[in-house]
Amino acid sequence: MTIHLVLIDDQTLVRQGIRGLLQLSDRVEVVAEGDDGDQATELVRTHRPDVVLMDMRMPRMNGAEAIAAMTDAVLDTPVIILTTFDDHEQVLEGIRAGAKGYLLKDVTLDNLIRAIESVAAGGTMIQPAITEALLKGLSRQSPEFEASNIPEPLTPRETDVIRLMAGGYSNREISQALNKSEGTIKNHVSNILAKLGVRDRTRAVLKAIELGAI
Repeated sequence: MTIHLVLIDDQTLVRQGIRGLLQLSDRVEVVAEGDDGDQATELVRTHRPDVVLMDMRMPRMNGAEAIAAMTDAVLDTPVIILTTFDDHEQVLEGIRAGAKGYLLKDVTLDNLIRAIESVAAGGTMIQPAITEALLKGLSRQSPEFEASNIPEPLTPRETDVIRLMAGGYSNREISQALNKSEGTIKNHVSNILAKLGVRDRTRAVLKAIELGAI
């Protein structure tokens, strides 16, 4: 199945280049483009894409603000932030806003396609190259990422699950990899979120990295 994608970047040449690369694959179709974050809500409402691929820094509304506007409009299309910047404050701002993926623009086409497919399937994808920037921000003990108590240790099976989550696997893919039912995996994910004191899969992966659990 072809994944429908909305592409938003304020730099015309960059946007055209990304679209051209994605056209090399028959797995992703760019259905609409915008040149600033303030267009995200209307483009998503009109085109109903599977994924939004969006720059972080834009002149009128940045990527994090655009995600917040989509949330306010009750639009839950997953967003991947694609940017040249790996500043930890920028990364944390995007993750706090609800981005499901965060990639640098030097990502290969294969990894970009994989990230889009993973996020479209309900997974997350954070490029390893920016993990250090994330950990710098996390080390400052932002309350957004702290559990209220010392987390209960993950079981060996939960550790297997969160390692696959970190790799961008969806619940269905994890169930296939571990030969368990999708319902069982959902239960494991719920337990992981509760133990780590976080609200979603992306924060769970970040917290697990911070604690050295994966």
